[in-house]
Amino acid sequence: MNNNENTSLNVLLERQRAAFLAEGPVSYENRINRLDRCIAMVVDHQEAIITAINQDFGSRSRHITLMTDIFTSVNGLKFVKKNLKKWIKPDKRKPNMPLGLFGAKAYVHYQPKGVVGLMTPWNVPANMIFTPLADILGAGNRVMIKPSEFTPATSELMEKLFKQYFDETEVVICNGGADVGAAFSALPFDHLIFTGATSVGKHIMRAASENMTPVTLELGGKSPVIIGNDVDIEDCAGKLTAGKILNSGQLCIAPDYCFVPENRLEQLITLIQQNFTDFFPTIKDNVDYVSMINERHLQRINSYIDDAREKGARVIECNPAGEDLSDQTANKVPLHIVINPSDDMSVMQNEIFGPIICLHSYQNIDETIAYINRRPRPLALYYFGKDKIETKKVLDSTIAGGVTVNDIGMHVGNEDIPFGGIGNSGMGAYHGIEGFRTFSHGKAVFKQGFVNLSKLAGMLPPYGDKMEKTMAAQIKK
Repeated sequence: MNNNENTSLNVLLERQRAAFLAEGPVSYENRINRLDRCIAMVVDHQEAIITAINQDFGSRSRHITLMTDIFTSVNGLKFVKKNLKKWIKPDKRKPNMPLGLFGAKAYVHYQPKGVVGLMTPWNVPANMIFTPLADILGAGNRVMIKPSEFTPATSELMEKLFKQYFDETEVVICNGGADVGAAFSALPFDHLIFTGATSVGKHIMRAASENMTPVTLELGGKSPVIIGNDVDIEDCAGKLTAGKILNSGQLCIAPDYCFVPENRLEQLITLIQQNFTDFFPTIKDNVDYVSMINERHLQRINSYIDDAREKGARVIECNPAGEDLSDQTANKVPLHIVINPSDDMSVMQNEIFGPIICLHSYQNIDETIAYINRRPRPLALYYFGKDKIETKKVLDSTIAGGVTVNDIGMHVGNEDIPFGGIGNSGMGAYHGIEGFRTFSHGKAVFKQGFVNLSKLAGMLPPYGDKMEKTMAAQIKK
């Protein structure tokens, strides 16, 4: 990045910070107005967004974009709008006894942090702008957004639309490549949120630390599935296949590997193949089947498949029509099932982020829990089962960013519960009131009552017997 571009980012930040300070306390009405403008932007320009995302992917179903980008964005914005009035109220707390009896009050006052930096990924490029933006604007902040350079058509459209709906001192898009991203992460924001790979997240956190900028990191990881013995395997297979193949697996919460009872392994394999065939009778020219975002990611996925085969894994390609995909330009990869892969295979070492599902057979649920706990903590974990004791065991004994029981990915779509990772899969959360509080400063406020208790209790110098008696009354079992 050249010095002029670096200066430009700093100028934008200073303009936003000056506008934030000049505005003073951000009113409820202004926050709602900004949310309404975002809703109007998405609703009024949904077809343009669908077209841009399809252009970036090469082939992405408009229905996938309607579901994963348009609906989710509008839903998140409306949820914040609906709940904001109660969220911005001071959170009453109890003053220490007996201070409350003499008129003292304690509460948490939520106020915006200032200017927030938002760095978004390519996989759901509209959703990952507007979903966190709902919380950021609801909390009363100004925002600078760095979209992914891997979705240039979408990023350019977002820059155009935000200029149309917002002044750059409110919300501004900062397009550019990796050099712009590096400079962006080094800006002295009041908060920075990044969604992407763990390897990049480490650089983001390191850059932010130079300015003591608090960060929220959503970093993905290898999300496991555990299938219990008592499940309806047909229902489970349908949900697993649908969850894995959504956006061709290019989702941070997509299941990466699945534990299935040994005696049900072959049945699950057959059912996944059947479900995939029902969903996608053909692949090559099927508008419902999403492409890999680019050639690099296509080659990465193919290298994982080749590596698994070369190291002796049983690999099943789900290609119902037997199409030759070697010469196609749409970067489409069929779903591949890798059975009982070893830990030295690429599919078990890296987040897949593509249409590959690894199946591991097991005999005892404890071995699945132990295996998961030996690995970095995942962003999502999925459990299928009816046994309440086993369900509790899985929930209590594993640590993950979030969990869906008896389905895939549903916890992320629930706006009233937090979404975020832990450990290698990230830190912090957004969505719901947790998102509002992530981008707010919860300022502790204590208002003294009408009696000077420190003086009455002898807690002012010179100290004496009264102080001793007060302390003795308080310091006891």
